[in-house]
Amino acid sequence: MSDALMPKAQAIRVFLAFALAYFLSTLVRAVTATLSPVLTTEFSLNAADLGLLAGGYFFGFSLTQLPLGSWLDRYGPKRMLLWFLAVAVLGCGAFAVALDFNGLLLARVMCGVGLSACLMAPLTGYRRWYAKDMLIRANSWMLMSGSLGVVASTLPVQWLLPHLGWRGVFGVLGVLLVLAMVVIIRVVPRWQVSAPVVQDAPTKASYAQVWRDPYFQKMAPLAFFAYGGLIAVQTLWAAPWMIKVNGYTPLQAASGLFALNVTLLMAYWWWGWSNPRLTARGWTTVKLITVCVPASLALLGLTIISAQQSLVPTTVILVMYCVVCTVVSLAQPSVGMAFPAALAGRALSAYNLVIFSGIFAMQWGIGLVVDTLRKLGWSEVAAFQGAFTVLLLLSAASYIYFLRKKA
Repeated sequence: MSDALMPKAQAIRVFLAFALAYFLSTLVRAVTATLSPVLTTEFSLNAADLGLLAGGYFFGFSLTQLPLGSWLDRYGPKRMLLWFLAVAVLGCGAFAVALDFNGLLLARVMCGVGLSACLMAPLTGYRRWYAKDMLIRANSWMLMSGSLGVVASTLPVQWLLPHLGWRGVFGVLGVLLVLAMVVIIRVVPRWQVSAPVVQDAPTKASYAQVWRDPYFQKMAPLAFFAYGGLIAVQTLWAAPWMIKVNGYTPLQAASGLFALNVTLLMAYWWWGWSNPRLTARGWTTVKLITVCVPASLALLGLTIISAQQSLVPTTVILVMYCVVCTVVSLAQPSVGMAFPAALAGRALSAYNLVIFSGIFAMQWGIGLVVDTLRKLGWSEVAAFQGAFTVLLLLSAASYIYFLRKKA
């Protein structure tokens, strides 16, 4: 496939093939939130163990991002995604047969490695195959399909648990990933390395050009702390918050996660639909982030201080925080477009490395803070409030850096 834009019908088929794989990747990523009560009971996990187990996915994900960017630029999205998905299938199988915490953790790392190309591969392809005004829309709708996967990891998984057990759930996920590989083989075009690149492309692409770029530096701390914190809450800590702070049952928490993720799905759909119109009216990514992030920080603060108030359920405020914070996701395609096509894979993968390193740090870090405060004599509710306060302060610091950094 050359740099010529895809016909619309083919572009839709390619998008749907990639979206299926990304849907499954986010389902695997987020399913530990729904399974956290049963895994905690069966393996006697504390908060730090649970955070490390969920974060193991993102650790494996982060390990591959730098070489993945180079491989995507060189070999293309189809070839690399298929190889990585094969690892994910093995990871799901390993999780399904794990006998102890170490086995679970190793399998989660394998899943993270195997699913680490599910967003970067399509974004690299879209950078070459889609018109510029469609890139942010395609990115937002990929995130929407990812949110649909997170939705599927809540109540649907909770309903299947009595019939399949958590091991059976991971077995089914492995089979579905194989089916996604078949679809990608049939639909996604090959990558033509010899295709012409834009005239301003550097003669020798390298990650140094990405790391030194002022725009990348401006966006990176927000990606690590604010967006990483959002995904850490969405995919893990929202459920323990509902159970430990709000007193929900596991089924009620799954219902809360379902509502949260349906709302996020609609938020990503709205960004994809509205962003080209907003951009045409002067609402750039930088402007949107500047205006919306303070509102998300205020909502997170309100979640913390109203933890034990019955007037407004904190779950509602937590959902509002997550929805508003999705504005930071617009930075990802914006970073990709800030670089020439020859650097797109590296730029997107480097930025994704920042995001998923942040998710790993925030997921594990929240658990560590909760356990530490509990050992210091804090109540469970107060420990969760303290951990979320640390997330709030770090996110606020990253926003201040964003405002001060010139790009």
